[in-house]
Amino acid sequence: MQNNNLDILTNSYNYNLPKELIATKPVTPADSAKLLVYFKDSKKIEHTIFREILNYIPQETIIFLNDTKVIKARVFGKKQSGGKVELLFLRPYDSGFLVMIKGKVKKDTILNFGAKLTAKVLKLNNDGSRVVEFFLEDKKIDFNKLIEVLEQIGHIPLPPYINREDTKEDEKDYQTLFAKNAGSVAAPTASLHFTPKLLESLKQNFKTYTLTLHVGVGTFKPVEADTITKHQMHSEFYNIPISAQKAINSDKKILAVGTTVTRTIEYFARTKKSSGECDLFLNPLNPPIRVNYLLTNFHLPKSTLIMLVSSFIGREQTLKIYNEAIEKKYRFYSYGDAMLII
Repeated sequence: MQNNNLDILTNSYNYNLPKELIATKPVTPADSAKLLVYFKDSKKIEHTIFREILNYIPQETIIFLNDTKVIKARVFGKKQSGGKVELLFLRPYDSGFLVMIKGKVKKDTILNFGAKLTAKVLKLNNDGSRVVEFFLEDKKIDFNKLIEVLEQIGHIPLPPYINREDTKEDEKDYQTLFAKNAGSVAAPTASLHFTPKLLESLKQNFKTYTLTLHVGVGTFKPVEADTITKHQMHSEFYNIPISAQKAINSDKKILAVGTTVTRTIEYFARTKKSSGECDLFLNPLNPPIRVNYLLTNFHLPKSTLIMLVSSFIGREQTLKIYNEAIEKKYRFYSYGDAMLII
């Protein structure tokens, strides 16, 4: 595809983004976002708007969406000593939960969050994460009960680069129309551009399937190793229903709506495991073997996500496209504009 010596270097996936192009709110209506269409065969670029997307998807393509639901994973509380803490729920873990905590805590520290929700710190991990148990009125609670309580007192965990407090609007804006299975701390953002009408049109014109991958906070983590082969990929829980498995095993062309869908399908194509933990790192040295087309947003420099895009079309083409998107004042990241690779 191109010079693999450069493909292996993390710095080769860097680009400069003017701050004003980081989207802090979505456009309205959602389908009025810009859409950059890249044609793999001719290497041509076309600029349009998202509501025109159905005109570009090849006929007979099957479409996959991620039906995960973002939970109100951020809660603010206090230690018994009175010191303030902020907790970000990450995922169920062994018999407790994996979380990040802003504020100094020790093992056995008790945190109070209001609504009679408390947490006890069980373990401090080397990577900065913490293992806790949650209690409601002093009774230990499970994941489903925790989600209920977080729905009442929690906050939508907006990505750090949005750099503002969450609002009531974010509860709707940072959730897909088909969100069903609670568990993500970040939205599968390529899907945020659909309006009810456009989604209905998509389903009428193309066979669509859903799968679940609960997006973890690791999705925002930049690659810190000098070479991408040394990067330790985060893992996320996924589940693929039988109908979707059959579709993946067919010979139909697949459009993955988002990087999370891509990784899930590709992991299944390699392992044949229909659920579990996905830790697949797609990059130019490990390209897709099943997904044909990709719909995605514009991603952070040196992130595993820009490397995933590069796995489809090569690093040089990816950076060329990104530079053109910057020139044309596309909006970047979670609430930003979209790109279709066909």
